Amino acid sequence: MQAQSSVWRAWVDTLKTIAADKGVLLLIAIAPVIYGFFYPWPYSKQAVTRVPVAVVDYDHSNLSRQITRFAQASPRLEVRMVIGDERQARQALWHGEIEGYAILPRNLKRDVLRGNAAVVTVEANGSYALLNKAVLSGFAEAVGTVSADVEIRKLQASGQSAQQAQASRNPVNTQMVALFNPTEGYGSYVVPAVALLIIQQTLLMGVGMLVGLWVETGKHRADAATWLGRILGFSTAGYLSGLLYFGWIFWAQDFPRGANTGGALLLLAFYIPAICTLGALLGVWFGNRERALQVLLFTALPMAFVSGFSWPAEALPALLQALRWLFPSTAGIQASLRLNQMGAPVTDVAGCLLILAALAASAGWLLLRVARPEKS
Repeated sequence: MQAQSSVWRAWVDTLKTIAADKGVLLLIAIAPVIYGFFYPWPYSKQAVTRVPVAVVDYDHSNLSRQITRFAQASPRLEVRMVIGDERQARQALWHGEIEGYAILPRNLKRDVLRGNAAVVTVEANGSYALLNKAVLSGFAEAVGTVSADVEIRKLQASGQSAQQAQASRNPVNTQMVALFNPTEGYGSYVVPAVALLIIQQTLLMGVGMLVGLWVETGKHRADAATWLGRILGFSTAGYLSGLLYFGWIFWAQDFPRGANTGGALLLLAFYIPAICTLGALLGVWFGNRERALQVLLFTALPMAFVSGFSWPAEALPALLQALRWLFPSTAGIQASLRLNQMGAPVTDVAGCLLILAALAASAGWLLLRVARPEKS
């Protein structure tokens, strides 16, 4: 009973301390709300459209003009220049006036009519992946459409009907459907993953700041029951942030969600305590209030990079492939995307849940060792 009373008292005291400390309250309770609405805002359009490009037409034939018209009709592209000099297009690309250009070579129509290989070269700004993809895809669709039309006309000229030519040109119809990102938008790809990282970083900094303050005043030395109550207090605030993202922000921003709601809630029950325990351990290690913010503020990008959603984990060095599982965000992001977006059963993420439980237990054990009460 005494232990239960200590846990309860520490839980209440922790929540009161969070509410009274403006800096900690800002990080743990207010920052997730602000991030939740303002971080997705730049991605609200989801897909990149009307990217400025140029067409370098050396052929000046009706075929090259048809390709240009299809490029102008593409929602991905905005053809700002149709010129006959690649140097001019390259200068415009370097000056930022366009993001790419297509080169329609000389004798393009002649090669096509003779059945020779005809190559349309596309140059794009590879510094920006989304713009590069839009330029390449837009020109590929324009050229592909014209190419299909030319092939169908050849088949009709050989005696086939329009229906037979279409069937010969495309004997197997292919329909591509994006299962877990219906809009194929960048926001739906990046925000559900980064949301888990936002929860982690705000919690780590808030918990680390408060525990660092306790170290400065000597309050960090406490028994296991007290620390359990403190971790539960931190976890209560963190769980509410998780519910805000999974239950409201994803819905308000219309991101893929709710595929396995029960599994997502179970994930938070493992994810949040692992973060809070690690944050408390780091707070004791840092030893003061300010250092937690100074150090942890710059760790978000590396954690996102090694988590496996923005860069293939298999392409990481072997050492990073192992060390990345020391961050709760790695297992949390992988499990969340499978549960909340893909509707996977809990059994499919059992390994991630075990990793989070192991992180919480390990950090908790170390925390009790370094913050145990001094012997009198």
